[in-house]
Amino acid sequence: MNTATATRPLTHAELNETLSAVRIPPCPSIVAEVLREAQRDEPSMKVLSRIVASDVSMSAAAVKLANSPMFSPGSRVRSVQQAVNRLGINHILSVVVAVALRNTSSHLPADVMERFWSRASTLALAAGVLARGHVGISPDAAYTFALFQDAAVPVLMTTFPDYAALYTGAADHGYSLVQLEQEHFRCDHAVAGWLLARSWGLSDRIANAIRYHHDPEAYILPEKELPSDALALIAVSVIAEHVLGDYTHDAHAVGDRSFENAKTFLGVSDAEVDELHDTIAAALI
Repeated sequence: MNTATATRPLTHAELNETLSAVRIPPCPSIVAEVLREAQRDEPSMKVLSRIVASDVSMSAAAVKLANSPMFSPGSRVRSVQQAVNRLGINHILSVVVAVALRNTSSHLPADVMERFWSRASTLALAAGVLARGHVGISPDAAYTFALFQDAAVPVLMTTFPDYAALYTGAADHGYSLVQLEQEHFRCDHAVAGWLLARSWGLSDRIANAIRYHHDPEAYILPEKELPSDALALIAVSVIAEHVLGDYTHDAHAVGDRSFENAKTFLGVSDAEVDELHDTIAAALI
C-alpha cells in the first residue's frame, strides 16, 4: 500500500467501511449480568459474589487481584466473597470483563496471548498504584483503563489473519504499532478498542481514554472531545509504562514526548518519578 495514501486522514466513510469489517465480539451474558447488578441503586455484593464464583477463572482472578499491591496490606483473602468485598463493584467488573475478553482470544497463539495479558495485568496494577498518589484520579478507573487500553489487539488478530505477525514484529523491533496498523489495515487498536468498550458497557470515560491514548495531540484536544478526567487516565498509564520499562522487557517503549506531556499534565517532578520507581519496584517486581 502506498504510504502517502495510508497515512493521510481517513474520511468518515472510509473509517466506517474499515471498522465494519472488524469483528467486535458480542458482550457475554455474564458481563451483562454483572453490569445489570452493578448499575442497580443498591447492588448486592452477595449476588456479585455468586456470579464471580460461577466461573473458576474469574474466581481465581478476583482473589489474586484482592491480594495484590493495589490494596492495603492486611490478611490475605481466601474466598470469592472476601475478594468481592475487598475489591468493590468497579474492580469486580474489571475482573469479569478481563476474563471474558481473554476467553474470546483463546483460539489465538497461546504464547502471544500470554505475553499480551501478562503485560496488560502488570501495567494495570502499576497504574492503579500510581493513581493512589494523585488526588482526583480514581485508582480503580486507572486500573481498568490500563488493563483495557489495548484490548482490541486480540480482536484485530481475529479479524485480520496477518495481524499477529505485525503485532509481534512491532513489539520485538520497537516499531510504532499504531502506524503499522493504519498503513496495513486502515484502522488501529485504539479506535477498535473504543468500539469494544462501548459495546461491552464500559464507561464513557474509559472508552474515550482508549480512543485517544495513542493520539499525539491528546493534550491539546478540546474538553468536549477528550475530557480532562479521561486524559488523566492516559497520563497515569504513560508514566506507569515508562516506569515498568526499566523492570520488564514486556513493557512497550514510551516516547519521550508522551512521557514529558504526561508529567507536565499531572504536575509530576523528576524526583517524584524516582520515588514512583521505588514504589513500583517494591510492590510489583
